[in-house]
Amino acid sequence: MPYHTVKARLMNRPHRKLFSSRLDSFSGVTALILLAMLGMKTLSQAGELPDPADHLPPNIQRLTWFGERADWRHDGERFVFLNRAYGDVYEYDLKTGRILPCTDHFKHHGFVRAHYLANGDLLLSGPQTTFDRTDPKARQQARDASELLVLDKSFTKPPVALGIQCNEGPAVSRKSMKIAWTHGHQDHISTGEIVMEGASPELMKPVLKNRQLVLKTQDFPEGERPRQWIETQNFVPGNENLLTVTAYEIQNTTNTETYLLDLNSGKLTNLSQTADRYEECEGVFPDGRWTLVESSEFLNVRWPLVDLYKLALDGSGTRQRLTHFTDFKGWKGAEGVVSDDGRFLLFQNGKSGQESGVGFGIFLMKLDDQPR
Repeated sequence: MPYHTVKARLMNRPHRKLFSSRLDSFSGVTALILLAMLGMKTLSQAGELPDPADHLPPNIQRLTWFGERADWRHDGERFVFLNRAYGDVYEYDLKTGRILPCTDHFKHHGFVRAHYLANGDLLLSGPQTTFDRTDPKARQQARDASELLVLDKSFTKPPVALGIQCNEGPAVSRKSMKIAWTHGHQDHISTGEIVMEGASPELMKPVLKNRQLVLKTQDFPEGERPRQWIETQNFVPGNENLLTVTAYEIQNTTNTETYLLDLNSGKLTNLSQTADRYEECEGVFPDGRWTLVESSEFLNVRWPLVDLYKLALDGSGTRQRLTHFTDFKGWKGAEGVVSDDGRFLLFQNGKSGQESGVGFGIFLMKLDDQPR
């Protein structure tokens, strides 16, 4: 959706102006004088850490004050997100600001991912059985043993299980019904295609076909082999024979790298090319030239706080920083995904000491100032 369209729609809501201007210098000085006169404490004096959401640049707008792991609908008018880990899925309408529940009409054990499929249905990933939500070990086991299900775009029917276990999140094509997923002990990746089968339109249901094992940890070159964990992320637009993959803890070190896997040849290309940084791939740009990565300025840290960067897919290691949430102690900017027109980025904030992927709100970043 064009930037001017998003802005015009949201500007009509007085309580939620998109990319509103910062306070002018006069009002800022006036506010400081008033604070001094009132003897109010600063954040540091009060023992509170600054929140990056209170210091956003003009091209970033906060959309929600809760939620995590957003995914764009193909038309850019809406996105889905989780209200929390192992929670429900909701759809946010950028035109109205309304939030629609998607998964409250059937029994389930919560979800850890939700992605739009090319036909508009949702691909869900969630635990198969009840578990103790207060037990960190049980929560991790539930995440590791999630199953994939397809939810009809009407959000009125129960989902259909595809009969496969998915560790973390799947990769979902934006143009076809092709998917990839990590399974086992997060040590191998497979691909498949979702097709609709049935004797009549009323009996049609999704089925996973053409399953193929495409990558194992043992396939990585000597000297670049991850300790155990690999994770699929995205098919590259324009060439779905390419898949972005994260390899964690290379050679049992703190080094995590982003790779490009050629599904035809099996060739692996190290895109991030760093020896001591955390580089986890996220959403791919629709031009097929860049991917988002969660990266950190903190060296030699196994699971650091991160910000979002764009990383070239040509193997040059070229990167550009997009968020600066780690400039604020205890915060991060993560889980980024780019709209299909390449104009906007959805991401979430996060805090130190939290479970992987936990977010406290969805943010919208404008990537391009040029009108369509």
